[in-house]
Amino acid sequence: MTQTISDKQPPSSTNVYVVAENRLLRETLVRLFRKRGDFSIVGVNSYSDALPEDIASAQSHLLLMDCLNPNHKSDDLICDIRESIPQIRVVLFGMDDDADIFLQAVRMGVNGYVLKNASSAELVDAVRAVALGEAVCPSKFCKVLFQAISSEANQKAAIAEQRAGMRFELTQRQRQLMALVGMGLSNKEIATNLNLSEFTVKNHIYRVMKQVDAQNRHEAVHLIRAGAAQENDWDGLTRATSA
Repeated sequence: MTQTISDKQPPSSTNVYVVAENRLLRETLVRLFRKRGDFSIVGVNSYSDALPEDIASAQSHLLLMDCLNPNHKSDDLICDIRESIPQIRVVLFGMDDDADIFLQAVRMGVNGYVLKNASSAELVDAVRAVALGEAVCPSKFCKVLFQAISSEANQKAAIAEQRAGMRFELTQRQRQLMALVGMGLSNKEIATNLNLSEFTVKNHIYRVMKQVDAQNRHEAVHLIRAGAAQENDWDGLTRATSA
């Protein structure tokens, strides 16, 4: 079962370019998609350095590509194709049930991720959905994607708090501590995380409140984040919660 996220309307016929290492697989896919009237196979190939140019010249709407192949630097190939043909949609098939590989594919701009145990009907449905402007992935990876986005947002918040901590002349320990306060941790949890006593944590928070002129810990976090937003520069910074 897959989950889809709608984006745009499709062309009346989708030009599909097929890339796979196995010749028999390529020929099978061509026969499979040519039976459907809403697809046109405009190119079939194995991995090569000339692929981006070939795919562009074929006026491809969608690239159907077998699993990421480190021997052919397929991840670099996808990035090159997305850069030279930004409007193209990419569906990976024959993929491993691996959350890290899935997130890598998402970050590269892939639109569809189909596992190796998918049926031919499921593959066709996934390609059709992506042609319709949807994003397709196994339903189990929706949670993985949401968690990754949440984690990255928390990291950005921590970096912002570190930047603001510098503006308020907070120490590294104070920046670490306030980053954890901003994540909703209790004094006990912060003490455990930083290997401090609860008493020391309370003292640090009190001093920070005085430094930023806040009435409570939550207002202190707000002021620190507001200061970071004014700076508007996170590049090159390390996480505030790093040791």
